Amino acid sequence: MQDIARKADVNQALLHYYFRSKDRLAEAVFRRAASELFRSVIEVMASGAALEDKIARVVQIEIDHLRRAPNLPGYILSELAHRPERAPQLISMLTGAAPEDIRQRVLATLRRQIDEEVRAGRMQDIAPEQFMVNLMSLCIFPFAARPMLMALFGLDERGFERFVAGRRQTLAPFFTRALRP
Repeated sequence: MQDIARKADVNQALLHYYFRSKDRLAEAVFRRAASELFRSVIEVMASGAALEDKIARVVQIEIDHLRRAPNLPGYILSELAHRPERAPQLISMLTGAAPEDIRQRVLATLRRQIDEEVRAGRMQDIAPEQFMVNLMSLCIFPFAARPMLMALFGLDERGFERFVAGRRQTLAPFFTRALRP
């Protein structure tokens, strides 16, 4: 807590007063960073925007947010690996809605849009769950595997930032092309 207070340039007693422990502080930081990301993604996915627009918007939201909070995916994965029973609570906390409400709203909208695109011959059929997982994981993986990718590709912080900036530009068109028949 002392190190955190010093880096945040706040009084340690004040930090203890508001958060009581390092775990509570970490949870508050996590909740704030993750809720911004997840709410935005859910809103886009549940919207009536065209699928290509949704793809582009989710890529922008995910990558821009994770550039500001690059450790968030690792933290979420670690949290869920150690406490899998907290997943429904975590989803509710991050989105402000119950998992079943999100599931129904988002998946029904995606299913309808995918069916329309398939009938029009513009897209291969894909389950909405697969659509979401594929898109989200393509955005999140570089951040979750950041140290490994940096070592593998010989990147420093600036190099990783350039890599992610390039990914932000190429990912939406790549994903869209992969869905075409």
